[in-house]
Amino acid sequence: MAGKRFELEQVLKYRVDVERMRSQDFAAAKRDFEHASDRLILQETQMENIANEFCQRHGELDCIEELRMYADFFSRKREEIKDQKERIELLGHVMNDRRETLLNATKDKKVLESLKDKKAKEFRQTMNQKEQAFMDEISIQKKGGHSR
Repeated sequence: MAGKRFELEQVLKYRVDVERMRSQDFAAAKRDFEHASDRLILQETQMENIANEFCQRHGELDCIEELRMYADFFSRKREEIKDQKERIELLGHVMNDRRETLLNATKDKKVLESLKDKKAKEFRQTMNQKEQAFMDEISIQKKGGHSR
């Protein structure tokens, strides 16, 4: 008994493809966010290490030029860290938007999958009812043939 083809199969395939693309988009956004977060941690660690070095060498620094180099470094690093935090915030928004888009694509696909399942179940029930009616008819005909 061959099952009836689901009328919206092409739409379902399209939604499966859309969900896969949205999943890839989300994965890329998450990866970008994680890389940016790792870079921020690295920058903050570098800043902390140089700050510790500066504190240890503070009394040893002889010329104003060395002090200026540290000051320039700290200023530049603070700016890089601030920029990186802003980038992470932006990438976090992108990641959350793509997560939401993925969830919507998954919901759209699941709606069609449940409709397909419902239609398949209805088809099986109809076929079972027809088969039962056929079996009932055969049984009636056999009984009718014996009573003659």
